[in-house]
Amino acid sequence: MSTIDQSGTFNLGGHSVKRLGYGAMQLAGPGVFGPPKDHGAALAVLREAVASGVNHIDTSDFYGPHVTNQIIREALHPYRDDLTIITKIGARRGADGSWIPAFSREELTEAVHDNLRNLGLDVLDVVNLRIMFDVHGPAEGSIEAPLTVLADLQRQGLVRHVGLSNATSRQITEGRGITEIVCVQNQYNLAHRADDALIDDLARDGIAYVPFFPLGGFSPLQSSTLSDVAARLEATPMQVALAWLLRRAENILLIPGTSSLGHLRENLAAAGLALPDEALKQLDGVAGSTA
Repeated sequence: MSTIDQSGTFNLGGHSVKRLGYGAMQLAGPGVFGPPKDHGAALAVLREAVASGVNHIDTSDFYGPHVTNQIIREALHPYRDDLTIITKIGARRGADGSWIPAFSREELTEAVHDNLRNLGLDVLDVVNLRIMFDVHGPAEGSIEAPLTVLADLQRQGLVRHVGLSNATSRQITEGRGITEIVCVQNQYNLAHRADDALIDDLARDGIAYVPFFPLGGFSPLQSSTLSDVAARLEATPMQVALAWLLRRAENILLIPGTSSLGHLRENLAAAGLALPDEALKQLDGVAGSTA
């Protein structure tokens, strides 16, 4: 058994995926805009991830834009039969790198076709609708109109399965009334645990939960508790944060991203990191502490 196999598997849209996957966002340039500084390194990271057993890659054609999908195609096409690629639509990039909602029928349809073309696919495995009522986090608002467009594209055979990103519980309920939702992708980590109840509800229904920003994202998590646990286990804080997420719930799928081969190897090694009960208890308390 390779290290990544220790993360376990989960059924995502009929595919058995390793719970530790890879997020391609950081393969683009600074601010997720433009080309990477080292194109060859980006290709090497993707190839090593798949060679190490990763069979679940998260991406979007608005990363770059177009950059990450084109790199994925160059590195991995033709794709292995067991590789599941998940993408997102619902936003576009301004000339200044800004993130702009793109919810019209024309924009959503164009986004699906852009993803198909740049990834070199005839059908997309899973497409997440990125909800953009608030760029920085979930905000209420009906998703009936854009999700109906995505469901239409699904019926046309361009999309196999549908998920939601940056979603509230109410929007997930609304979405499930329109089409089957196979995954939800929101911010969640040791300190940011607003979705605790949602994760458990989704687990009961067999729906995957895909947390992003495992170490706080643009506002890095500063926790002496996390650092102390990592030091005791001779691991990195990121490895501990990922191991905690794997323990948190069996429906959690991880998509840590990096453009570094060294960091990729460290992240994948988190699948084999055992957290003692005492460490787990300490980590569980981070959300209620400023330590």
